[in-house]
Amino acid sequence: MTDAPDLTAHPWFFCGIGGSGMLPLALILKGHGAEVAGSDRSRDQGRTPEKFAWLESLGFGLYPQDGGGITSAAQTLVASAAVEDTVPEVVRATELGCPRMSRAQLLATLFNAAEYGMAVGGTSGKSTVTGMIGWILTAAGRDPTIMNGAVMKNFVTPDSPFASARVGGGPAFVSEVDESDGSIALYRPRVAVLGNVSLDHKTLEELRGLFGDFLARAEIAVVNLDDAETAALATRARAQITFGIEAAAAQIGAESVMERTTGLSATVLDRSEGGAVPLALKVPGRHNLYNALAAIAAARAVGVPLHEAAAALGSFEGLARRFDIIGTSPSGITVIDDFGHNPDKVSATLATLKAHPGRVIAFFQPHGYGPLRQMGGELAQVFAQRLGPEDLTILCDPVYFGGTVDRSEGSARIVALIEEAGGRAEYLASRADCGARIAEIARSGDRIVVMGARDDTLTTFARDLLHALP
Repeated sequence: MTDAPDLTAHPWFFCGIGGSGMLPLALILKGHGAEVAGSDRSRDQGRTPEKFAWLESLGFGLYPQDGGGITSAAQTLVASAAVEDTVPEVVRATELGCPRMSRAQLLATLFNAAEYGMAVGGTSGKSTVTGMIGWILTAAGRDPTIMNGAVMKNFVTPDSPFASARVGGGPAFVSEVDESDGSIALYRPRVAVLGNVSLDHKTLEELRGLFGDFLARAEIAVVNLDDAETAALATRARAQITFGIEAAAAQIGAESVMERTTGLSATVLDRSEGGAVPLALKVPGRHNLYNALAAIAAARAVGVPLHEAAAALGSFEGLARRFDIIGTSPSGITVIDDFGHNPDKVSATLATLKAHPGRVIAFFQPHGYGPLRQMGGELAQVFAQRLGPEDLTILCDPVYFGGTVDRSEGSARIVALIEEAGGRAEYLASRADCGARIAEIARSGDRIVVMGARDDTLTTFARDLLHALP
């Protein structure tokens, strides 16, 4: 990686350093020798103390979110574009005249400085595909830098329990890139991967423009031909490697697919160069076969042979909170922790569960009031259609960490919409009450899935729930 000279020449301060998008950036900067400090509202509230203790052990200076950590005009403040101007760090940085960068601006600066940027876009699956590509390149000796929004289990060690980033010495920088704030336009990838396009944070028309431009900027695009929206954008690419399961024209394809409760197997085909190799995944669900094909195609774009890429994925352990099986109770009730929060992700998770027998209890904590207003109707349809008459969806109030957001429409509305569409659902305002209700009704053979985003304590909730089960 070729660092721009100013990235390590001055100190940095991250407002929200523990966030899924901030933490890996802070790790990458520090890995290249920068002085990095930060604050986080979660730390002040006593949430996930083990994460912040680990950051301090690595030499990060951590401060209360009261502005006290901003001490010099030389510091660059990194804060999400959504952070309000009234937050003490922003107030203090403004007073001192500190430069400010958004998370996306910093990531784009690091990414575009790399010799070989590989960007993963799409509505769903970005983190998993990024982790898969990163693991393939690592296994192939390419020593990549990886920026991910989730902890990659293959890179977790006792010294690195929150491995959402890897700092490598090779030319490749593999990163997921976000379309929700339009920042995908900042990246100049050599390889652009596009898995799917569907409603999430923007209208489909806006997404078509952003993703089409994303493909057009890359030297080579990796495109899913089974997704109609993505396939329609393939004409924007200068050169492409296509993948798919159904599309006969896909260069990287799959056949003989066998799904299991904790994984799947298939034969991967290379229709352009010839060849077929076995693939055995430790992560379940047809969506993960698509993720694997995307990663194999991206790896081929940088010269990793098909057999080598498929073999590496055989030891891919998955990501934290991506269909993460927490455990099974003594009476045979399984608890799964999952990041599902938009219609596509929730649908993929529920489809994976319903591919196998047993009742599903789906607990869903919406990741904000705004997203719930925008996609609540679609989410309700997914829960109603993907789950059967014996299954149950339980919602608590959306996650809320403070601020001025409109909280007039919440989870009760979604429960009503699920029931109108023929599904079964319950609303309990408190997450603790939802946990007690689930423990009360769960029986042997049930699968309980805990879904939601933007809240690390959901994993703790899932573990506590497992311990409460018979």
